[in-house]
Amino acid sequence: MNGTLYLVATPIGNADDMTIRGLKVLREADLVVCEERREGERFLRRLEINKPLEMLNEHNEAAATQTIIELLRSGKNVAVISDCGTPVFSDPGQMLVRRAVEQQIRVVPVPGASSLMPALTVSGFSIDQFLYYGWLSPKKERRRAELRQLQQEQRTIVIMETPYRLSSLLRDLADTFGETRRCCLAFNLTMPDEQIYHATAAGLYRQLGSRDMKGEFVVIVDGKKIDRRR
Repeated sequence: MNGTLYLVATPIGNADDMTIRGLKVLREADLVVCEERREGERFLRRLEINKPLEMLNEHNEAAATQTIIELLRSGKNVAVISDCGTPVFSDPGQMLVRRAVEQQIRVVPVPGASSLMPALTVSGFSIDQFLYYGWLSPKKERRRAELRQLQQEQRTIVIMETPYRLSSLLRDLADTFGETRRCCLAFNLTMPDEQIYHATAAGLYRQLGSRDMKGEFVVIVDGKKIDRRR
């Protein structure tokens, strides 16, 4: 009988956000799959869990997927974790999940901490509908073109970016949306230095563009308001 593939969310900053269910699954799994061995060992050691580790990342995804599928087919229960947050979401693992589904191996999501929903809820913007745009292009002109395409978007927009491109992103948001659209920047969510900033796109850049802020963040852009009186 096949084993079960668990996708276990881990804290995004505050270790206390690890769920009781997530701990139980990790303690009972036969194998834990992580992105980087050092990070995986450090995380399990903090939880006082000792399990065999298998790495799955962008460098070995195809080979690791095959190995893990064979273990699952032999009856082993496997728990996948990422360095932080929910596995597969903006992290390697989609190939593994797809192969497991194709081979009728049970896949169980174990939810936990997330940067997406906290950032949306703290923004104050409408979240009845929202557009998860994710990561913009690292190339300046392509990134600006993508933002221009979002100017007419009426839904709340979620944008992710790597820590070292925060200033560039704020500059491009200011150039694109100026004072006409409000934004929320959720910085280092759940961590001791967590900060939530509310301002127009131009206001955020004036306030933070020159600061050397290194950390994880999510940007929420309010949707375009339509005058329905016409």
